[in-house]
Amino acid sequence: MADLQKEFNDYTKNLNKASKDENIKKAITRAVKSYRETTAETLNRFPHTPEMAEEVRGIKSNSIAHNSELLKQAMDSVERNKGKAFYAKDKQEALEMTAKIIGTGKTIVKGKSMLGEELSLREYLEEKGNEVWETDLGEFILQLNHEKPMHILSPSIHVPREKVAELFTKFFNKEVPPDIAQEVAVVRDFLREKYFTADVGISGANVVAADTGAMVIIENEGNVRLSTGAPPVHIVLVGIEKIVPTFQEAMKVTEVTWRYAQYGVPGYVNIISGPSKTGDIEKVTTYGAHGPKEFYVIFVDNGRSDMAKEEEFSEALHCLRCGGCMYECPVFQVTAGHFGHVYMSGIGAVWTAFVAGGLEKAAPLVFTCLRCGRCVERCPMKINVPSMIQKLRERVVCG
Repeated sequence: MADLQKEFNDYTKNLNKASKDENIKKAITRAVKSYRETTAETLNRFPHTPEMAEEVRGIKSNSIAHNSELLKQAMDSVERNKGKAFYAKDKQEALEMTAKIIGTGKTIVKGKSMLGEELSLREYLEEKGNEVWETDLGEFILQLNHEKPMHILSPSIHVPREKVAELFTKFFNKEVPPDIAQEVAVVRDFLREKYFTADVGISGANVVAADTGAMVIIENEGNVRLSTGAPPVHIVLVGIEKIVPTFQEAMKVTEVTWRYAQYGVPGYVNIISGPSKTGDIEKVTTYGAHGPKEFYVIFVDNGRSDMAKEEEFSEALHCLRCGGCMYECPVFQVTAGHFGHVYMSGIGAVWTAFVAGGLEKAAPLVFTCLRCGRCVERCPMKINVPSMIQKLRERVVCG
């Protein structure tokens, strides 16, 4: 109980401080306005999206119910595609598997991944003697500033351009003005060299098709395409809840995800199913062409199977990580990702309880949530977060 009390005290102190941060207030206000306007415009432009979201809810429900069979099929498909597939039952196993593939003294370029945050992947690989670079612009900013993400899609949403300019001026040892285009350009130049000298590229995946072993990754910056295509080794770490039966279903999940993530059409949709290959000489398939020679997929459980077994909470596994619920959350609007541990806001409290810290870490979050239901209204999967929050409160109080 003493530990739980300390958890509440530390969290409350941090949350109160965040609520008074003018940078957060300014940035989130702008982001909420932009998100609502752009998403409304997108859904108006593509009016079939809500109906497709309903179909995707069925796909996700069926996939979670048959996850063990789909996991085996997906792993077999990856192996058939000349990749290597592994199953990690928990965080430590996932980290050790990754480290065994990579070794030490390597340069690694990494795409944005909430699973990576859940595992503390970059920090672990750095401790093993590797040089690891976040390649998503927002994650790169946070890496330099030694901060955690404040939103699952826009991790540095709370950092204004003036602060970014200060960070970059110090890191690059040259004057970088508070001009967004110039800030982007200086990172582009720096990371471009890293992509083509890196030993390993690491990514997550938005969805996995069990029948083909295809990993589908949505992005806008082009960093994932370079991180997964330039280095000789590509490692995917993906949660087992991301698996769906077929490629056709995977694309439906992908489309709904990007629409509710504020994009009419994303900059890139990457489909990766194995190491690079060519059949241009005598139609003989040869692996290791211009892209990676080695391809590894680590399917991570880390509490997801336990969540799936609990009828009251399994619906949380339907989450597409679109991030829309956070912009509607009244608490998130004044505290950003400080209303969270690794995962944020109400849905983040549920994920924290099962995969990212346990009930002790989740306890302050479940009593911060207002259970107002605005997240449910925005959520394409209509996940009943308020109901799950109430049940977690009962567990905290009653044990």
